[in-house]
Amino acid sequence: MEWLEDLLNNPESIAHIVLLYSAVIAVGIYLGKIKVFGISLGVTFVLFAGIIAGHLGFTGNLKILSFIQDFGLILFVYCIGLQVGPSFFSSFKKGGISMNIIAIGIIFFNVVVAMILYYTLFDTHDPKNLPMMVGVLCGAITNTPGLGAASEALGQVYSNLHPGEVIPQIATGYACAYPLGVIGIIAATIAIRYICRIKLEDEEAELQRREAENPHLKPHLMHVVMNNDALEGKTLLQVKEFLGREFVCSRILQNGHVSIPTRDTIFHKGDQLYIVCAEEDTEPIIAFIGSVINVDWDKQDVPLVSRRILITQNHINGKTLGQLHFSGMYGVNVTRVNRSGMDLFANRHLVLQVGDRVMCVGPQDAVDRVAGMLGNSLKRLDHPNILMIFVGIFIGILFGSLPFAIPGIPTPVKLGLAGGPLIIAILIGRFGSKIHLVTYTTMSANLMLREMGLVLFLASVGIKAGANFLQTIVNGDGLLYVGAGFLITIIPILIMGVVARWHYKLNYFTLMGVIAGSTTDPPALAFANQTTNNDAPAVGYSTVYPLAMFLRILTAQLLILILCS
Repeated sequence: MEWLEDLLNNPESIAHIVLLYSAVIAVGIYLGKIKVFGISLGVTFVLFAGIIAGHLGFTGNLKILSFIQDFGLILFVYCIGLQVGPSFFSSFKKGGISMNIIAIGIIFFNVVVAMILYYTLFDTHDPKNLPMMVGVLCGAITNTPGLGAASEALGQVYSNLHPGEVIPQIATGYACAYPLGVIGIIAATIAIRYICRIKLEDEEAELQRREAENPHLKPHLMHVVMNNDALEGKTLLQVKEFLGREFVCSRILQNGHVSIPTRDTIFHKGDQLYIVCAEEDTEPIIAFIGSVINVDWDKQDVPLVSRRILITQNHINGKTLGQLHFSGMYGVNVTRVNRSGMDLFANRHLVLQVGDRVMCVGPQDAVDRVAGMLGNSLKRLDHPNILMIFVGIFIGILFGSLPFAIPGIPTPVKLGLAGGPLIIAILIGRFGSKIHLVTYTTMSANLMLREMGLVLFLASVGIKAGANFLQTIVNGDGLLYVGAGFLITIIPILIMGVVARWHYKLNYFTLMGVIAGSTTDPPALAFANQTTNNDAPAVGYSTVYPLAMFLRILTAQLLILILCS
């Protein structure tokens, strides 16, 4: 039985380390699915499973554990950057500014409350208390990437200023604060409802009224007959210039004959048009051209087909619709583009990306030619773009290793293994298509890589922190960490929640999503979605999540680099 003992207890054995990680991750994910009052810890329970394993004496070679931890962190934050990159800068546009101000306020007060508690309740002469407080801060707002960035920065500081010293395991503070952090976010959200005397039915009615008053820039399809005498003999291009609004005329019925109009097609009174435009432009277009009618295009003389074509050719990436001349060269009109499940109006200036689905209208043979030109090969997108992922990670690590000198700090500051890849991933995700970089990765592939990196990181941190965890809870400051974490969670949410209602007049359901997004907490979003049938929480969450995730990672890292240096 020596082989079994060696497998279970030899920390230098690769087989032992693989077995340990497999057991910790499997048990953690399984237990994380258990719900208490509808709330579960999810994949974060891997951290607690690792702590238990470490406490029981199961561990591995420290250098191997550290490598797996850092590699998992890099993979995790890079995939997050790719996910949030496309919407990172657009979240600052009108409508999202106030939401992001609320999110920034919550993040700011999280740090302020944490520092106040640190200087009033903890022994500031103990150099291990400050990094532990940063761990409590990350746990209080349930932000695992922040923990990773802080841990990596702490290793950087200790290697430079305290060589040979044992690096504090700030995951202990994180683990103490995390459970009440999940509960506290939801509890504070509920408290805001009663403090501000909010009635859910009134909030629902307000959302419905706003939706009716404010048309979105989504595609609208309609059939219009031309009745304007002033447009007699004018071309499609001239009509667009006169109107001053973008629209697509996908087909036209003239003298009983259906055709695909081009920019030079001449209009006559009585022509029947199939028009696609932005929803807010519907009424001006109708008023300018004619009136809405019903047309059965399937019964006309020329069989036209509508087909969604998937862009899989790399050379299409980064080109605009206008550059491809679908109508003039192929006799096909593009009416809308579907990206990540959302339909976009086919403006000629819209930049196409690999993975977009283009709705084309035209004769069967012409549409087939366009399909061949765009690729339309689903199989090509089934594989993750591994090359671009590791090229981005390579550039991110180089960027994260650049030293930045900050006045008053004795050692140069580096963004490190978390901040560098995160920023590069955001930039690549947002601007990669403009320089013809194919950054497309299926959502399932991104999620797989991201979750794999996360569980490897959490398991490593838990195993390394487990040896001293119980002693810290029983004989140390464990209960103090729990109480401090709870205050860090609820106070900023209550302050900014009241500001959001009384100053910005933010709808409560949207505010619930903003709170969940600013704390990057999926359980809080799930609770918000259960409260209402509309998508307001999801809109609020997605609007602030990119900036909040970036700031959470950056602030945790900078707190360590600046205050511990």
